[in-house]
Amino acid sequence: MVGYRRFVEEVGEFMDKIGRRDEVLVVAVSKGVDVERILQAYRQGCRHFGENRVQEAARKLPKIDAEDITWHMIGHLQRNKVSKAVRLFQVVQSIDRREIAEALSRRLEHPMEVFVEVNTSGEPQKHGVSPHEADDLIEYVRSLPNLRLVGLMTVGPYPVEERRSRRAFALLREIAERHGLPKISAGMTEDWKYALMEGANVLRIGRGIFGPRS
Repeated sequence: MVGYRRFVEEVGEFMDKIGRRDEVLVVAVSKGVDVERILQAYRQGCRHFGENRVQEAARKLPKIDAEDITWHMIGHLQRNKVSKAVRLFQVVQSIDRREIAEALSRRLEHPMEVFVEVNTSGEPQKHGVSPHEADDLIEYVRSLPNLRLVGLMTVGPYPVEERRSRRAFALLREIAERHGLPKISAGMTEDWKYALMEGANVLRIGRGIFGPRS
């Protein structure tokens, strides 16, 4: 295990290097990570964890007795998994279409923080609303009860290359700024520095914290 605390220190060092003084939230991506390694990160101070699959989260989360953890759904959310997702997660970062937003809003009893996922790389294998359709989805999500839209999320282009990565992250920032959204979730283990250079303030880190998945 690489370690949450060391990664946060590395983020701080890089923020100093690029002259940023604002706060960055590091979400530890625990997909494929066993409960003990999750608890190790918790003991190092991590309080935000991200899961990609509802079924995996449903198996693991009941085994983790820590009420101060915020669980983020960061993977593609299917409509038939929404009812279970609202019982497991406090944040959904992957709203990419109206039907998911509507289903979440209908099943929630209390407001939930959500992000709209935008496919800023233009890669067909990735989920997310297209940039030219993002404005409409953002306004729709804002109109629904129980959804508190706080930001946008994207998955950077692969393979990672600085110019392409920074262009994709800059586009996400531009859309977020246009709508006055404060949180920009972009950057994973291989491209988080490029994301920070373009204004991201939420990182989703798996291998950079937990090491290779077993």
